[in-house]
Amino acid sequence: MLDFIYYPVSFILWCWHKVFGLVFGEANAVSWILAIIFLTFTVRGIMFKPFVNQVRSMKKMQDFAPEMKKIQKKYANDRQRQAMEMQKLQKEHGVNPLGSCLPMLLQIPVFIGLNHVLRMFTINPYGGPKTENYFFDQAGVESYVHAKLFGVNLGDAIYTGVDMVSGGNAPAGFHWYVAPVAIPLMIVASIATHLTARHSVQRQNPESATPQTAMMNKLTMYIFPLGVLIFGALFPVGLLFYWLANNGWTLMQQRLVYTRIDKEEEARKEAEKEKRANLGPKPGQKPTAPRPGQKPVQQKKNKPSSGGQVKKAGSPHGFAQTSSSAKKKDANDATAESSTNGSKENGADVPGLISDSTKKSDRKRR
Repeated sequence: MLDFIYYPVSFILWCWHKVFGLVFGEANAVSWILAIIFLTFTVRGIMFKPFVNQVRSMKKMQDFAPEMKKIQKKYANDRQRQAMEMQKLQKEHGVNPLGSCLPMLLQIPVFIGLNHVLRMFTINPYGGPKTENYFFDQAGVESYVHAKLFGVNLGDAIYTGVDMVSGGNAPAGFHWYVAPVAIPLMIVASIATHLTARHSVQRQNPESATPQTAMMNKLTMYIFPLGVLIFGALFPVGLLFYWLANNGWTLMQQRLVYTRIDKEEEARKEAEKEKRANLGPKPGQKPTAPRPGQKPVQQKKNKPSSGGQVKKAGSPHGFAQTSSSAKKKDANDATAESSTNGSKENGADVPGLISDSTKKSDRKRR
């Protein structure tokens, strides 16, 4: 029913087994372990781009988390309107909430497919000896059956009897001879799961924290690793290597991608800071000319024109009117000039002597 998953998984496993079989031998357990590990790396390498998109999407959602809280508070009694506003906000910021779940969803079929392929190396639903297993022929099946790690086949588990996860040559029940190999792998896989979840939780923005996210963080950090430690007893040894390789890849990938995104974020902030600094005036720089459309600065006082004439603001005809101060200045200048001329004409060059003509002109002017 799920052959569209089993055949691709078995093909990738077959390719890597052929590569490492040339070095270590096809029946060597090391060849099979490395084939399983590099199957994991191949699948995770294919999902590297979706993982980067997932991290960027989560970063954007954390940036506008305060806006989401405002919407939740504003439409607390209207769930439909709240969902519409949430979708609108996510569309404006270019965030797809399903994008963050895609890498995890893609890993589930691979896990199911690898578990089934490893189990089917030793199980023949039609009875009789096993002659083929998807892309593996009879020689490939026999090499897997005879490959043992410290006397334990890669298809054996501590407890067999659960059809969905267990399998191997051993009959149903507990098989404690598998424990020395399986338990260390279970412990290391559990620790790797915890470190992976913890590293991801530390990247979350505290402002975007909600009761739901706090609960999910506790599940991923503590419950899931505990589940690996407990239910790992049901997994074949080969599947434990897959789980360990998968979490090891995830931890290294997170460090690499998070470091890269942090550098990009820092470079963007520095560019914005430099741009704002370039737009502002530099120290000691003269003010620039007014921009187009800017209102001119009005002068507070009107400067007098030549001849002492000033045009009064608001005059409807614009006639030049002489101010009183200008008139007084002209009269004083004329009096001084006439007194000087008169004294010279009368031959008396004595200061303060004023002629009759000057008095008459002064009387006439009054």
